[in-house]
Amino acid sequence: MQSSSCFPKRVVMSKLLKSYDRSRIPLYIQVASVMRQRIQSGQWAPGQRISTLEELEREFQVARVTVRQAIAVLQEEGLLHAQQGRGTYVSDLTPSRHWFKLETTWDELIESIRDNVPQQMTLEQDVPPPPLQPNDGQAAAHYVRLRSVQYRDNEPYSLVNLHLAQHIFELDPKRFMRSPALPAIAALSQVKVAYAHQTLVIGSADPETADRMMVAIGAPTAECHCVVIDETGTAIYVADIIYRSDCIKLQIDLLGNGPAPGRAAPAKPPRRPKAKQS
Repeated sequence: MQSSSCFPKRVVMSKLLKSYDRSRIPLYIQVASVMRQRIQSGQWAPGQRISTLEELEREFQVARVTVRQAIAVLQEEGLLHAQQGRGTYVSDLTPSRHWFKLETTWDELIESIRDNVPQQMTLEQDVPPPPLQPNDGQAAAHYVRLRSVQYRDNEPYSLVNLHLAQHIFELDPKRFMRSPALPAIAALSQVKVAYAHQTLVIGSADPETADRMMVAIGAPTAECHCVVIDETGTAIYVADIIYRSDCIKLQIDLLGNGPAPGRAAPAKPPRRPKAKQS
């Protein structure tokens, strides 16, 4: 009878390693994401020295080179800095996050983007109609496509892919090329908007998005699908907007009655940039 010792030992994989294995995102990016969350949540406070390489290696059950790569990502983002001979510290002033509020009413959305200027605008004429969902209305006869990357403090934060009905674009081409499309539509007396809606899903950056948004491949994103329908039931504006997940927040007043009693509405930062959207 063969001894049980002849059989190979079964390797018991920890829950942490199983979690790593379920993701296609590079291991160092996964580690960096956990560390970033600790900084942003305040678990690692500004000015605090973080765990040593050895401690992080044991905690995350990864090779030291993986820990070094994760730290390098956060150093590049300005969240960590190294002091020679002393260790790695959380930056005293970490970049703000979730500064862009995705508005939930038509008037608020128009007002929030009215003064912005799209960057890196490209125009394509007579393009195929965009894919439309059942509640997106009917396709226009012809569309133009406007693509742009939106910036804040010289950093890209959203990628806009807009299909605009050609007959709407031709009402004021210069304005649509130099300013946000939604306020331009709202200002056109010839256009009667009957319906407008947007949906938000969580996604991840593909190679093109990662390159244009300066994030890692597979990094989390917030993807917004915004549609404006005129009184004839035609989808005159269909935009797919990809936001970096570290800039966006969605706040919904479920009862529609403003701030809670006894609490003033939060003041806007004096230099808070307007959200750029095409």
